[in-house]
Amino acid sequence: MAVKLPKLNKTQVLFLIFTIAIMCTIFCLSHQDAERSSDTSSFLTKVAVKILYSNYDSEPPEVQKELWSKASFIVRKLAHFSIYASLGFCASVTAGRRRLFSAKSLGVIGFGFIYAMSDEFHQHFIPGRSCELRDMMIDTGGVTVGMCISLIFMGIIALFVRKRRKNKE
Repeated sequence: MAVKLPKLNKTQVLFLIFTIAIMCTIFCLSHQDAERSSDTSSFLTKVAVKILYSNYDSEPPEVQKELWSKASFIVRKLAHFSIYASLGFCASVTAGRRRLFSAKSLGVIGFGFIYAMSDEFHQHFIPGRSCELRDMMIDTGGVTVGMCISLIFMGIIALFVRKRRKNKE
């Protein structure tokens, strides 16, 4: 018995490619050992520290260490959330137009959750990295927000298209 796959339009195919590219990026970032992963995020942490703590350089070393640790945690979790929001956005556009509370939307969130689980499981085998339930939840939250943003964009675009068609008639 053959499974009938839905036909995708050009936009959906493009966003399917983006979805796969983001998945590959997540995999590559997750494959970095702890030291390399820390190096990757330290540039953004340095920027965040300079913006959030203007007198960071004048603080005693123990205060600097604590501020750095807090900023690094926030930067790393925001990175998780952001890249998974991008994944949710692209996967949602690939799934096509629909209502928020639909099987397709649940499928997008389920897909994001399963990918987040596989990502954390993968990290378990990387030196210095670990499998974190908190990160899975942050990732799934990112997917959900990305999906909601895509639905808003698709709704706005559909509204403009309807208005344009109505004005042409």
